[in-house]
Amino acid sequence: MVSHSLTASPDDSQSWLADLAGRYPPDQIALLGRAADWLADHAGGLASDSGAPLVQHGLGTAALLAGMQFDADTVAAALVCALPDPALTRDTLAPVLGERAYSLAAGTARLRQMDHLLTEVQREIGDQSEALRQMLLAMTDDIRVVLIKLAERTQALRELAAGDPARRRKVAQDARELYAPLANRLGVWQLKWELEDMACRYLEPDTYKHIARLLDERRLDREWYIEQVLKTLADELERAGIAGASITGRPKHIASILAKMRKKHLDFEEVYDVRAVRVLVNDLKDCYHALGLVHSLWQPIPGQFDDYISRPKGNGYQSLHTAVVGPDNKALEVQIRTFAMHQEAELGVAAHWRYKEGGRGHQQTDKIAWLRQLLAWKQELSDSSELAQHFKNELFQDEIFVLTPQGKVVALAQGATPIDFAYAVHTELGHRCRGAKVDGVLVPLDTPLKTAQRVEILTVKQGGPSRDWLNPHLGYLQTHRARNKVRQWFRQQGLDTHIQEGRAQVERELHRLNLNNVNLDKLAARLRFARPDELFAALGRGDLGPSQLERALNDEFVPPPEKPVITTRPSKPGPSGVLIEGEDNLLTHMAGCCKPVPPDAIVGYTTLGRGVTVHRADCPVIQTLADNKRDRLLRAEWGAAAGQTFEVDVEILASDRANLLKDVAEALTQDRLNVVKVNTESKDGLARMEFTVIVRDVTQLSRFLARATHIRGVTQVRRK
Repeated sequence: MVSHSLTASPDDSQSWLADLAGRYPPDQIALLGRAADWLADHAGGLASDSGAPLVQHGLGTAALLAGMQFDADTVAAALVCALPDPALTRDTLAPVLGERAYSLAAGTARLRQMDHLLTEVQREIGDQSEALRQMLLAMTDDIRVVLIKLAERTQALRELAAGDPARRRKVAQDARELYAPLANRLGVWQLKWELEDMACRYLEPDTYKHIARLLDERRLDREWYIEQVLKTLADELERAGIAGASITGRPKHIASILAKMRKKHLDFEEVYDVRAVRVLVNDLKDCYHALGLVHSLWQPIPGQFDDYISRPKGNGYQSLHTAVVGPDNKALEVQIRTFAMHQEAELGVAAHWRYKEGGRGHQQTDKIAWLRQLLAWKQELSDSSELAQHFKNELFQDEIFVLTPQGKVVALAQGATPIDFAYAVHTELGHRCRGAKVDGVLVPLDTPLKTAQRVEILTVKQGGPSRDWLNPHLGYLQTHRARNKVRQWFRQQGLDTHIQEGRAQVERELHRLNLNNVNLDKLAARLRFARPDELFAALGRGDLGPSQLERALNDEFVPPPEKPVITTRPSKPGPSGVLIEGEDNLLTHMAGCCKPVPPDAIVGYTTLGRGVTVHRADCPVIQTLADNKRDRLLRAEWGAAAGQTFEVDVEILASDRANLLKDVAEALTQDRLNVVKVNTESKDGLARMEFTVIVRDVTQLSRFLARATHIRGVTQVRRK
């Protein structure tokens, strides 16, 4: 609760500042004094939206935050944040309050439009409060801006207790729909309960008074009952050696009681935590020790225990909750937590800007998991202002929130354009988009959008997207959803062409493999397509490669090769399988320059000391042989040596791409070729690959060369 000594009025700002003297050092008191003077000089006879004088409104908001021990920059910003925009310019305010306090005040002032947006959205398209809460956070650079706004709305509700009923209902509705849930998400329970309670009081006065009357009728009995419970529990904790514990009755707020009655369909008598106590201890282990003592004193009520210590709530809240059958068989709720957990529960995010005298208070390591769990920090900092600089609102830094003409909130990636927005609303709206207005002004379609802008898409009755939209250098599309929708449109438009191209590819491959009467349904099923047309379309679009088609045809329809029949000649060939001048017992070896392979035409060349070297007849070395050495040439022919293999050099030229080498390796594997040497080079988008492979004959080599020509991107395959 806020200290009564900090509650301010227009006439006692000086006494209010005097009360703060023990809480803030002199330089910060001076800052608050300048802010209070600025408020008095510029507020004049102005009133806030609650109808209260603007001076009173600013002092009340600042008093609320000072009572929560916020840093001086935040309290100073709260004093002036409700002033009209002309009084909040950087040139006039920053020299007086400093850059940090000015930024907080200006950020809070920018959030005023949220009050108008909420009413507009509810009137036109119904509840979108969650999206608006996200938009509010996306519009801020510092969480303290949101906390100032929450305090300002709490002050407005306080001032409306005797205000205009229509205005009171409007502010209360905003508090219930937007600000109280936001305070809950941020874990600022101290503001959350007051926003909820006052909103309930203004919006449902009869129900609120009924619950209040029920509470008041039994107040004395309840207070006596709680006193007996506190005494019993204190004695038990002392006997157990749990020192330094604090046990208090926990106030139950009317809005919370009413929410629980509605959620669980309970009568007032069935609400367990109308009678409730809170136990605060020093250590984590004492929490569970105290829980055991409570359960040993009174019988637990089944299904009414929650361990928020081991499993904290999304806003960082930690506590043990249990309900027991207490004295006189009355239901009693008990909360158990450490003092540090209690501070976090009361103030949430605000706990990290609490003023530490001398600026040397230890900041505990914390982590708030909120919404998408992106707002996280883990810092050990000694100065609260330094922590404030480190801890910025990063929750929605990669998102923006814009409005449709009807007021619906649309979340988009940072940098999204009007075309991205159109596709986010509806695919057809994106296809027919030809222009856009942002806040009523025509803008180019590549304009980056910003949070809180209102976007209207201008369309044609018929038509489709432009291929330019897919060009990343032109910047028309920034979201994956929009890109995918555009690609799908073009794929669908060219479907017939793709089917024809794919069918032609299949027919060429069947012809090359000499396959007839192939079951196309079976082929499509093997490649995981429902129908042949889907297979043809995938081939035509390039989603399915020729190597995958060939592999499926070979695996499914090509019979395994028969074992070759090896014939023998009257005279047996030598170890190399080559006959020289009809003789088979000469020492021969294959030339490395041309690497002959059966059934290449070959010729022998007599060397000194190395026997006969076997060349291809068209080998350049033989063709350019000097006349005085031609008498060394010998007639040669292939024999039939079993298992004979030969080395061959192969060169492949292709457009460089990912997985090119992998596809070539698959082709080599399918023809069972062993690679003994490989050399690859890529330059200016072109790839050059050289392989030395082991083959049995030219037929095996030719089969690989033909297969390699069908690999995507390959432009030339040749034997060197």
